[in-house]
Amino acid sequence: MPTFTAPDGTELAYRLEGRGDPLLCLPGGPMRASVYLGDLGGLSSRRRLVLLDLRGTGDSAEPADPASYRCDRQVDDIEALRVHLGLDRVDLLAHSASGDLGLLYALAHPDRVRTLTLVTARARPLGVEFTREHRDERAALRVEEPWYAEAFQAYQNLMAGSGSDADWDAMMPFFYGRWDEAAREHAAGDVAQTNKEAARLFSPWDAFDPDEARAIAKSWDVRVLVVAGELDSAPIPRVSAQIAELFADGELAVQPGGGHFPWLDDPDFFVRTVTDFLDR
Repeated sequence: MPTFTAPDGTELAYRLEGRGDPLLCLPGGPMRASVYLGDLGGLSSRRRLVLLDLRGTGDSAEPADPASYRCDRQVDDIEALRVHLGLDRVDLLAHSASGDLGLLYALAHPDRVRTLTLVTARARPLGVEFTREHRDERAALRVEEPWYAEAFQAYQNLMAGSGSDADWDAMMPFFYGRWDEAAREHAAGDVAQTNKEAARLFSPWDAFDPDEARAIAKSWDVRVLVVAGELDSAPIPRVSAQIAELFADGELAVQPGGGHFPWLDDPDFFVRTVTDFLDR
């Protein structure tokens, strides 16, 4: 894997997949190695994906200072990668928890971002959070699934603070539009691919200034696509719609039957939606 050096001296790695104009991709988790993104359902056939392993994940080195796992501290890593790649402006895609990082980068460097694609992404910099009520609402949509009873009990255990690793494994079907063999294989890699220590430090609320961020987002010229999964709880589609409305030029796409990893549930829809937005 190619590497570059972050401003604090940490060596960071990234993967290159596909061909075409570059698309810088930030993995979620938080702090999960980029391998779980695969080629984003075949998006690599239309774009050259630059898939970053955030510090302390995948093939990237651990930093000397664990405090640098905070998403606001990692903004400089994204800027260093842009400079390393020799790009004047970037198309940026952020999944899940890295919505926080992607937003912070775009807010800090709006002149360096051409487009921002938020895929089932968090938006804590804008003051948006997902609630247990949201998760309950989406869970109720899956009541006819054969795995529902076991998964919902595990979910309740985790929400009550008495859950175990086995409960976490049992509730994974809620994250996928289809709990098939591909989803099971994808879910099985989660623990080994995630830096748990870094995840705990990634998104403290004191890293954000929502009032300032909303004011900037409402005035900038960065085009933003918010991709939601119909069955996803983080965020649910109507919260994704609220996120899109916070931007001067934001739009929403809801993938029918999609979960938290929509490129697995319907690759054709996902690739077509993202490509149409980027090429417009």
